[in-house]
Amino acid sequence: MRSHELTLGRSFAVVFDHGDDFFTALADFCHDNDVRQGYIPGFIAGFSQVQIVGTCDKLDDLNAPVWSKVHLTNVEAFGGGTLAWDETNQRVAPHIHVAVGLKEHSATGHTSHLLGAQVQFLTEMLVIEVNDPPMHRVRQPDLYDVPLMQFGPHIR
Repeated sequence: MRSHELTLGRSFAVVFDHGDDFFTALADFCHDNDVRQGYIPGFIAGFSQVQIVGTCDKLDDLNAPVWSKVHLTNVEAFGGGTLAWDETNQRVAPHIHVAVGLKEHSATGHTSHLLGAQVQFLTEMLVIEVNDPPMHRVRQPDLYDVPLMQFGPHIR
């Protein structure tokens, strides 16, 4: 277990527009406002299409992460996550999970890691900037190379 007291920065309400690519709009927001790290306590969204982590295939290693995608359309979503600075690529690296309901299938639900989405009507999000400590993800070779949150030397 790792923990660190956070020094919070600015708070934002962000609204994505109909037709926006979710991750492009989030990257544009971060760039335009110089947000390098933070957390998203929650957002509500409508997505015309969404890709989340999942599979219908038998897993060879039940402990290994799943990297394949499930494609869904016409969903309502609730999600949250974190933003950390990717020093290698000089960009914010979001880690977001969502719970989505298929509108035309009695709101049948799916929950997983968000890989991509196209906004349908709206996405309303809160973003809380973290000024300190620096937050980044480090790949863990002994855990299937999964990038895990780390607190480290100041990155600005």
